[in-house]
Amino acid sequence: MMTPTPLRRLAAAAAIALMPAAPLAAQETQPAVADDLVVTLLGTGTPTPRTRAFSSANLVQAGGLNLLFDAGRGASMRVAQAGLVTGQIDATFLTNFHSDHVNGLADMFLTSYITVPYVGGRKTPFQLYGPFGTQKLADGILMAHQWDIDTRIVDEKTPEEAVKIEVHEAEEGVVFDENGVKVTVFPVHHGENITNAVGYRIDYKGKSVLISGDTTFDRNVMKFGKDTDLLIHEVGMATEEMAQNPATPRVLAHHTSPEDVGRVFTEADPDFAVYSHMVLMGNPPIEELMARTRTTYDGPLVIGRDLMRFVVSDRGTSMLVLDE
Repeated sequence: MMTPTPLRRLAAAAAIALMPAAPLAAQETQPAVADDLVVTLLGTGTPTPRTRAFSSANLVQAGGLNLLFDAGRGASMRVAQAGLVTGQIDATFLTNFHSDHVNGLADMFLTSYITVPYVGGRKTPFQLYGPFGTQKLADGILMAHQWDIDTRIVDEKTPEEAVKIEVHEAEEGVVFDENGVKVTVFPVHHGENITNAVGYRIDYKGKSVLISGDTTFDRNVMKFGKDTDLLIHEVGMATEEMAQNPATPRVLAHHTSPEDVGRVFTEADPDFAVYSHMVLMGNPPIEELMARTRTTYDGPLVIGRDLMRFVVSDRGTSMLVLDE
């Protein structure tokens, strides 16, 4: 497992502001070791184009594997900033098909088979996991980029196996079990008229993380997130002014309010809770987001940002922010 350098510890004052209820289990950050479960937030944003908050993506490293959960806008660039090349991603898992979760997927696939090792170097099929409909998405990517595929095979001798996408569709149960890393998928409710939305739980040597994906208040998240080390959850809220916009209720109906996320955190009782993929319409102040969450949850909580990393080890959990 690669441990990128340089790293800088999150400022103590910021850490206190984000975690008013409890400190991290391990105050002194230690280098990741083989038995650690390492989670890096690659994209904490939404469809809104923002250079400091790319669209949804998370990197989970354990057992010598690099697993990508969602591939939103800019995923390949954040992977590079996390110290990897795209060809080192062993499998990609999708939570749903909204654009901000998949609009970097083609880039991850296409760039990872470029034969130059410091760019891609993947020689085997691209492993893609997701809810039902993932195969259709993969077929569309292959169709759209057939020219690139054919040209690189002939011109750059790209292995034909590398330009294939091997799809695994499932919405419940264990979908991945390699090198001691187990990934369990479960359905979530992303709102009316939306199907094929899932969350994931990742377990490795007694350590665990749950990624909610896009969801409204859903007891499956509490069930599968029970007693995890990290529970990463989305959230949606708006300013009073933005709430008057006709589009706002439609958007927020597909996400979870801060109060309801707090209920999820309280019931699941993870060692550490993290907000990521924050739908903050009208840019409400973070203080309001925290205050509303604190009406139903008083445990450890961090507001996620791109390139924030959590190392879950036998020593506890430590947090870093990678240099951008």
